Amino acid sequence: MNIAEEIFIKTDDLHWLTKDQAWHYKVLPKSRTANELKLYCEDSADKISLLDELEILLGTAVKLEPIADAQIARLLSKYYLKESAAQGATEIQSSYNADDFLVNLIAEARNLKSSDIHIESYENKCRVRVRIDGMMVERYLLKRDEYPALINKIKILSNLDIAEKRLPQDGRINFKHNNHQFDIRVSILPTLHGEKAVLRLLSNDATDIDLNSLGFSKFDLDNYLQGAMRPNGILLISGPTGSGKTTTLYATLKLLNKETRNVMTIEDPVEYTLEGINQVQLKESIGLTFGAALRTFLRQDPDVIMVGEIRDMETAEMAIRAALTGHLVLSTIHTNSAWGTVSRLIDMGIPPFLVASTLNTTAAQRLVRLLCPHCKEAAAFDENLYPKQFKPYSKINHHHIAKGCEQCYYTGYKGRKAVYEVIPIDQELAVEIKNGNMYIQQLLKQRGIGTLAENAFRLFEQGQTSMEEIYPLLFNY
Repeated sequence: MNIAEEIFIKTDDLHWLTKDQAWHYKVLPKSRTANELKLYCEDSADKISLLDELEILLGTAVKLEPIADAQIARLLSKYYLKESAAQGATEIQSSYNADDFLVNLIAEARNLKSSDIHIESYENKCRVRVRIDGMMVERYLLKRDEYPALINKIKILSNLDIAEKRLPQDGRINFKHNNHQFDIRVSILPTLHGEKAVLRLLSNDATDIDLNSLGFSKFDLDNYLQGAMRPNGILLISGPTGSGKTTTLYATLKLLNKETRNVMTIEDPVEYTLEGINQVQLKESIGLTFGAALRTFLRQDPDVIMVGEIRDMETAEMAIRAALTGHLVLSTIHTNSAWGTVSRLIDMGIPPFLVASTLNTTAAQRLVRLLCPHCKEAAAFDENLYPKQFKPYSKINHHHIAKGCEQCYYTGYKGRKAVYEVIPIDQELAVEIKNGNMYIQQLLKQRGIGTLAENAFRLFEQGQTSMEEIYPLLFNY
């Protein structure tokens, strides 16, 4: 094991140095006593001049412990995540101020392309974590007495009741910083040791979303577009939370957004804004539910309707009704596979003949992290890495593994890509739905429709991702 993997720096020790100091001098904190601060430094550094500068700058005695230059670079990227200066990154100072800390924390998370900020309270500490490319990363530790002021600041900005600490609360912040403006969905949850806040950073700009760049194979994209271009029916996308379903829906809406069409959406929350589309924010507290909004939409002369999620029978019934009366309905649903949406709708109480006559396309998707192209390495492949009973679609002799470099913050991964399974519902499949036959794998194989496992395996075979990333999907073969 190399030394970088052996070195662990506690989050609450990181504030001994600012991010700028750590990167400028290429040093990291090791330990501290009342009279001395021990720091890791580069083996190639001029130790005498570095020591003099650091002691003057930090106002304390400093002891340096040299380690390999490459290890310092790796640890700096891991513990002092650095954003691009061009993005207006802001340093979060160790001197705590609830106003400045929150603003700078949100700006930093945005620059790091984080989707969520988690602010959590425990018995002896409070911490801040961010989710980057689907993975949680611990960023800051707070003192217990600083935590209530931060939660209150979040509540004030999102128009929540600061006196209510026993019940969950949901709110929204319109955040403006360095000429950037976006919305944040706020969720406050009472826990054993205080309130936990989760801030979901929403994008207000859908101009860069394009169906061609999401991850569809040409075959799947053709099938998907065929369903999206139909004048009526239901197009459903399934997958767990955080699998990119909403992004795919917005890319579809962007394609369908024409002056000649009336496009309406009901969402929770409104994650992107698109000019030319009538977007409605769900407000269940006052009775504005998916079902109620859909009922009103049908009196608004729509051509295309997007429903954020089909959660219950009422919403499903209204979506079916809209499709039967000549509208194209786009929505999401929680199932494990594309074909699973059929049984899910039937379980909700929708008669099979109505599902067969309205469902025109069903798709499933997942997100997989892509290996960093700058540092991924080829290695011999061991077939024991496959899940038991999984039969590979082709022989793999070599695969690529994550290594880590400065470009990917030493995670080994850079960006994510969607993996799809798209089933166009033709006349023959509609008959199977009417007859209640859920075992149609042979029919799908005859049509050349790839499963999530097959499409994920193709990315692995091409060296774009790792076995670790696609492993959960191989159980769906």
